[in-house]
Amino acid sequence: MDLSAVLELIQTTLELGLISSLTVLALFLSYSMLNVCDLSTDGCFTFGAAVGAMVALSGHPVLSIFAAIAAGMLSGLITALLQTKMGIDSLLSGIIVNTGLYSVNIAIMNNSSLVNLNKTTTIFTMVKKALTGTFLASFHKLIVVIAAVALVVVFLVLFLRTRLGLAIRATGDNPAMVRSSSINPVFTTIIGLVVANAFTGLSGCLMAQSQKSANIDIGSGMLTIALASLLLGRVFMGKGGIPKRAVGAVIGAMIFRIVYMIALRLHMPASMLKLVSSVIVIVTISAPYFRSKLPMLRRRLILKRGEEEKDA
Repeated sequence: MDLSAVLELIQTTLELGLISSLTVLALFLSYSMLNVCDLSTDGCFTFGAAVGAMVALSGHPVLSIFAAIAAGMLSGLITALLQTKMGIDSLLSGIIVNTGLYSVNIAIMNNSSLVNLNKTTTIFTMVKKALTGTFLASFHKLIVVIAAVALVVVFLVLFLRTRLGLAIRATGDNPAMVRSSSINPVFTTIIGLVVANAFTGLSGCLMAQSQKSANIDIGSGMLTIALASLLLGRVFMGKGGIPKRAVGAVIGAMIFRIVYMIALRLHMPASMLKLVSSVIVIVTISAPYFRSKLPMLRRRLILKRGEEEKDA
């Protein structure tokens, strides 16, 4: 493989990593801050992709971004209402919404499982056209996704420092304390999930327009990917303030995509990539547990060696 092909592969990996990092940031808000595991992520991602693709197909590429964000917010609102107003468990709420969105997404895509955007003007082709004649034209996708991720990170950091953001963080830490402080945890949960799913919808829209197609399975496995990326970011960046943890989520997404790229370069079948995602999640979750057990294992090993020396 020549140098230009390697650079192109790295650029594509960074683009995909940055796009999926928006979903990781959504999980960072819902899972890490609000302490709610939203299982509707896969369906919401596809929802954003389907809405964004259809609006772009109708000739409104810029509007497609806002439409996808609105779609994500609607998905988050329904999920939140199911668990806060209808007494349905948060895990079950996510599963219900994820299942229902499958049919909704098919309907949005005109009862088709695939929407082709090859001849459609997207946000990426608009930026590429604007940069025509400059060396930046070949980096148009990277420029768009970097701008999107930067805006979301800044928004998220500032939002979590507001009174509402602090209330959301407090709801995740101690709902009983929040309730005794005259803060409505139902409201904070709804807002948190609405904002988080807005990021997921945007991520799906950018992924569809980047790949120039949206299919019904585009969001399949995104929850696992986002969770693995979030945990990887936590491992590499460690603990810290909100800005550090948000940046860590983005870095984790890019590391995950690099692992994916390496797996593909080793000629691993595409059908095995979900197994790679699962293994990464298992390793990153269990690593702290085994790290905490290392001192005890070392002591046992020392004692065992001492007994063997005595017997000898």
